Parts: sequence; C-alpha cells; structure tokens
Amino acid sequence: FDPVLMLRIVSVFWMVLAASVAGAQEAQSTIPSSVLTLDRDVLFQGSVYGQSLLSELEQESAALAAENRKIEAELVAEEGELTALRETLEPEEFRERAMAFDEKVVGLRNNQDEKTRQLLAKRDNLQQTFYQQVLPILGQITRERGAVAILDKRVVFLSAGQIDITQEAIERIDAQLGPKQTPPAQSE
Repeated sequence: FDPVLMLRIVSVFWMVLAASVAGAQEAQSTIPSSVLTLDRDVLFQGSVYGQSLLSELEQESAALAAENRKIEAELVAEEGELTALRETLEPEEFRERAMAFDEKVVGLRNNQDEKTRQLLAKRDNLQQTFYQQVLPILGQITRERGAVAILDKRVVFLSAGQIDITQEAIERIDAQLGPKQTPPAQSE
C-alpha cells in the first residue's frame, strides 16, 4: 500500500469527476422547459438599450436634486433672516411674514413633489417603451426554447437556473437594439 500513489489516484478521480460534472452542466445549460424566468429589473438596467433610456432620466433626476438643494439653502437663509427680524418686528408683522414664508415653503414643496411625480411617471413610461421594444426578442427566445410562458423571476419560488433567460435576453437586446437612438434633428 503506497499512500502517495493512493492520494494521486484519488486526486485524479476527483478532477475527472469535477470535469464530467462541469461538462454535464454545460450540456444541460438550456434544459427544455415550457416555462422560462426573467428578472425584469436586471433586463432593463443591465441592457445597453435600457441603460441609454435611463441615462437621460438620471440626468434629469440629478438636476432636480441639485435644484432641491439650492431651494433648501435659499429657504434656510430666508428662515434665518426671518428669525433674526423677530426681535425687531411687531408681533403681528412677524406673524404675517412667518405665514407668508410657510405658504412659500408649502408651495415650493408641492411644486418639487410634482416634478418628482413627473420624473417617476417618465421612468414608468420609459420602462413600458423598453418592454414593448424587447417583446419581439423575448418572443423569439420563447419560441426557440419551445416555451409557452416567461414568468418574472421574483414571483417564482424555486426553479432550475437553466430556465432563467435574463442574460441571454440582455445579450440579444444589446445586439439588436444597442443604445437608444436619438431621432435626427428636424430641419425647418
């Protein structure tokens, strides 16, 4: 009995076993299934097309955040000035100014909230546009796989990883749609 030889034999056995398991997994990378899964968020955010749609929205969101910070700084300064005037103003005049300031704050907050709602609605519209554009690609994958449905991965409790087509769909979307094309400028 040679322990070194036995160790080598066992090592070779494990390497062969690991290679055959890896080969079997590769061979079964796409198992036949009538149901496929897809992570909608990863598809939207992970594809070049989805990212290009989001980039414009992210710029608008950053601009809104900067605008909010500027408004906040102005309101803090104005509040400081009003507080400093409290000692020199008559109580009624101070109350009137304080109420006007409060109304201004509420109006600005409502205005900025509306801009945020519009930005969120725009994101929803962009996602709908995205899914309408990629639907033919997803349909093609479904047909090729012989499937009858694609479920959102988040609603599936347990599945074989081989039925998840998210990465395959991203690759095809990138190949077929690429980044969002901006329409040519209209000549007058």
